[in-house]
Amino acid sequence: MKKLRHAFSIMFLVLWGLTSCEDSQAQKGQAYYIPAAPDYANETMWYTQADGDTSQGADVFYVVSTWEYEWTTADGRVCHYADPVASQTHRDRMAVEQKKVAAYMAEGNRFFAPYYRHIGLQTWATLNEDTINRRYRAVSFVDVKNSFDHYLQHLNGGRPFVLAGFSQGGKSVVELVKAMPDEARDRMVAAYVLGYKVTPQDTAECKYLKAAHDSTDTGVTVCYNSVRDVKYIQPVVSSPCAMCINPVNWRTDDTPATLHDTITVAVSPEHHVLVLSGYSGSEYRPILGFLNVGDIHGCEPWLYSECLGKNIRQRIQAYRKAKGVE
Repeated sequence: MKKLRHAFSIMFLVLWGLTSCEDSQAQKGQAYYIPAAPDYANETMWYTQADGDTSQGADVFYVVSTWEYEWTTADGRVCHYADPVASQTHRDRMAVEQKKVAAYMAEGNRFFAPYYRHIGLQTWATLNEDTINRRYRAVSFVDVKNSFDHYLQHLNGGRPFVLAGFSQGGKSVVELVKAMPDEARDRMVAAYVLGYKVTPQDTAECKYLKAAHDSTDTGVTVCYNSVRDVKYIQPVVSSPCAMCINPVNWRTDDTPATLHDTITVAVSPEHHVLVLSGYSGSEYRPILGFLNVGDIHGCEPWLYSECLGKNIRQRIQAYRKAKGVE
């Protein structure tokens, strides 16, 4: 029996050593490639825009969604992340979304969107959520938090701000609210989590993840995901979710709203998602066979853009009035 226990101990140590070695190699970029971290003091690591007179507006800090597939370096190493430092192409692809979102979020505001090493699409499609979170926290969220810290210290200047993000960017908004310095919390107008979930565990961990209940409450989180039927809910982005608000009528019950004359949008209070009728979402191609298939993930920042732009301005006005900010 002692020999058997000894053998198991040796086996455990060998396996632990192999795992530790693999983790260590991964961190060094030997098992797979990890791109260099962005320096957010470098203005090329930002997409920025300011539209009109911003004196009565706020800042919008926006985190972009997933644009890259996994790719292979010249020496054959797989990379699970975007490479914003070395690849102008990666930055250009992220800028497509940033520019389109800024078109309605930057009106009267200053818009800041960092380029960052977001995890690739295959990770979302093929790995379990624990592994996704480990990969995200090891690299992607390091960049997001570093960029937000740089923004607060060097760019914000004491102005009120809105957090917003789509998909993986929405996940980043949730994590930023959790990690936000106390001195900045009072300046947050609202957090917009577009096409991602705020889980019951998230709200239990962070009392500042408070659900929005109307169109003008502040310091709250706006969250929604769109599906054609609840049977199409995708757990990776929308379940379990602790909150949902209709971005057309700003209700949290199942009162329907009409969008663009033909689309009916209603909250499912049971599932905390938006259920749409009169809209197929056919313009959004399926992503790796698991998104935009019954769910309408690709539409989240675009279908409701007029509603979101108007609401951001409403919440900023409500914030300024309540705080007496001139």
